[in-house]
Parts: sequence; structure tokens; C-alpha cells
Amino acid sequence: MSPALIICGVDEAGRGPLAGPVYAAAVILDAGSRINGLNDSKKLSEKRRDALALEIKQHATAWAIAEASAREIDELNILRASLLAMRRAVLALSVVPQEVLVDGLYCPDTGLPSRAIVKGDGNVAEISAASILAKTARDAAMLQLHERYPQYGFDGHKGYPTAAHLAALRVHGVSCEHRRSFRPVRELLQKG
Repeated sequence: MSPALIICGVDEAGRGPLAGPVYAAAVILDAGSRINGLNDSKKLSEKRRDALALEIKQHATAWAIAEASAREIDELNILRASLLAMRRAVLALSVVPQEVLVDGLYCPDTGLPSRAIVKGDGNVAEISAASILAKTARDAAMLQLHERYPQYGFDGHKGYPTAAHLAALRVHGVSCEHRRSFRPVRELLQKG
């Protein structure tokens, strides 16, 4: 019997928000440590995600989390910045995977055999685990941003374009953590 392939799952969180970095995680699960309840992070409650994130970090063979900043998003565009964050996460792993499975349509350039899997975050355990780590890391980062910029309410909407966030932008203007290339922010800047 040949040894099992070392598979790494990769996913990102935070492509849609108007502010903050985009996060990505890469996870190699330990075949001997089953983690129950893995799923697309968007289908889990915050409490369940937080509990699973701890379990993943304790039991995975390797895991890494990386980001691309709001400035990088503006310079590269959100897709390329997401792929950059994914690449950083994969390259930061303490174990080199033999295959990289990525949620979605595109794979980051890692120099490793890679496959993009649509809806992989709900169907491939390694990608589900990466989805959870990326989402919990980004949520934690947005809580830290809320400490610096409480006027925007990042603790509630996490930077997504909610009515409350758009209203706060109109009142307080654009912070250095806002993505200037995203239409609602760009339009506000153009209005002066």
C-alpha cells in the first residue's frame, strides 16, 4: 500500500468587504486525528467556528494563515490579492504538501501540483478547515480594527457593505483600512 498523499486545503475569507485585509489559510489535516463538524465556515455559527479553529490548530499536521492588505488589494485587485494571501499561507506551512486543493475557480502559484474545486469548502475536509481558520483570523483582525476605528462598527459588520457601514463611511470618511478600489469607497472619495 502506498503512503497517503500529503494534501493541503486552501481557502480565503474577506473578498467582499470594503475594509481590512483578505485572509487565507492552508491546512494539512492529520489522518489519525478526525475533526468532526468541518464545513464551509459560512454555514457554521461563530461559536462553532471558534471551537473548530482551536481543534484544527491543535490536531492538524500543519497550518498557516496569511493575509494581503487593503493596500495590496487596491494595487493588485481582489482576486490577485486573494491568490497572493493563499500563496503566502501555503509557503508558510511547516510541511510541504504534495497537492494543494483550493476552494473556487483559481489556484495560487505555489510551484506545487494544485487543483481548484468549486464548493470545496463544503466538500473537502482540508478546505473546510482552511475556510474556518481564514474566517476566524479575519474576524479577529476586524475586532482589532474596531478598537482603532470604533466609529465604523467593524465589530458588527466586519467591513462588509451593510447600511450601517455605508452610513458610517458617509459621516466619518474613508480610513486607511478601507479598500479605495471598491466602488462605494471609490465613489465617496470622488465626491470629496
